[in-house]
Amino acid sequence: MKHILGSLLLSGACAAGAAGAQDSVHGKQVYWSCAYCHGIAGRNGPVGPPLVGVFGRQAGTVPGFPYSDAMKESGLIWDETALEFFVANPAQMFPGTRMVFPGLSDPKDAADLAAYIKKLK
Repeated sequence: MKHILGSLLLSGACAAGAAGAQDSVHGKQVYWSCAYCHGIAGRNGPVGPPLVGVFGRQAGTVPGFPYSDAMKESGLIWDETALEFFVANPAQMFPGTRMVFPGLSDPKDAADLAAYIKKLK
């Protein structure tokens, strides 16, 4: 897991946030592709865990949500870089993930989404 993120950082694959200003207003628009599954309130959504407070939280630890073994065993602490990579290609980051979302193809969308989620309280 850390190997994947380290490789991405070295390759610059998640550089959208660092390369330009993140736009949380646009990130809110991008969020609507997540909204069906993930609530932003403090409870699990219909298919996924809540996104409020995700940064700093260990992956796979929201009570009551049946995470994949890969996510539960990753030891990952969510930050902007990890979230940007995950939403770009969930199955690459966590093989066997239960998240069926195909991913965001535009790194700017991923960075803006992270900026929006970071502002949620």
